[in-house]
Amino acid sequence: MTNRLSLLLLPALVLVAAARNAQAADYQQYGWVAELKKAGVELSSTKIKNSEEYRSSPNAELSGNSESLVKGIFDFSLINQQAAYKWDNNIFMEYGKTKVHQNDGPAIENETADKILLSTDYAMKVWRYWDADVGPFIQGAYQTEFDPNDDAPRTKIIRGMAGMKMFDGPIIKNLYAGLVGEYDFTYKHDKTRKWAYEIGVDATYPLREGINFNLTSYFRDYFEYSKYNPRDFDYEWNNKADMMVDIYNGLQMGPYIQYFRAKDRGSNKYGSSTIIGVQGSYGGSWGL
Repeated sequence: MTNRLSLLLLPALVLVAAARNAQAADYQQYGWVAELKKAGVELSSTKIKNSEEYRSSPNAELSGNSESLVKGIFDFSLINQQAAYKWDNNIFMEYGKTKVHQNDGPAIENETADKILLSTDYAMKVWRYWDADVGPFIQGAYQTEFDPNDDAPRTKIIRGMAGMKMFDGPIIKNLYAGLVGEYDFTYKHDKTRKWAYEIGVDATYPLREGINFNLTSYFRDYFEYSKYNPRDFDYEWNNKADMMVDIYNGLQMGPYIQYFRAKDRGSNKYGSSTIIGVQGSYGGSWGL
């Protein structure tokens, strides 16, 4: 496991240790809540198609090789839940790296996942539908990464989104559609303003007691750019499905499959990344 992966997992391990030494609080329905959505490790096998087209792309999911990997994930939120709105402040980090030992050459390290995403999301509760809240939302986010990828610079994107969403239902946790504005200053001398639309879903279906099927997916389609950069995406599509089994007190384990597909403006072919693996994670919520 790389030093960077260990650094990413360090805050997760600290929170897990603290949670095990304290009782989960009986918090009110409204107020501040700390939610550790996921702190875990994924073991998987990756198959990447047309990676040669995306060697200089700042997106690590399209430019790696088809290999096995170990990936760490940390997903944590501070949420203010009120009768009229929900305010979610989130930090999401993931880092995955493989090391291939060649019989006739030096070891090769390959980065296949690298993202740091800081976001804040404010959603109003205007209607109730399917036992879920529905209303307009606004979101701001900053996306970067731990390591720049190959000869590409470090990802640096400021993103805003506004639209409508359904959230906090028994099955539909988040279903949204929105208009996206981006300011991409990844390339120092090629700053770009972009517009896109995005739709996404986050759902959980209980197969039986202690076993849940989870689906997370989004599609972002860009339709306007302030200038031409061949590495900018035309679209990106990210999907992840898993079946998690409750082990003990917030600890879960189960198989998953993830598929990422995108096409940039300078390539004739799309790039895709398919990951099949097993993950273990811990999560929980505590009132503040």
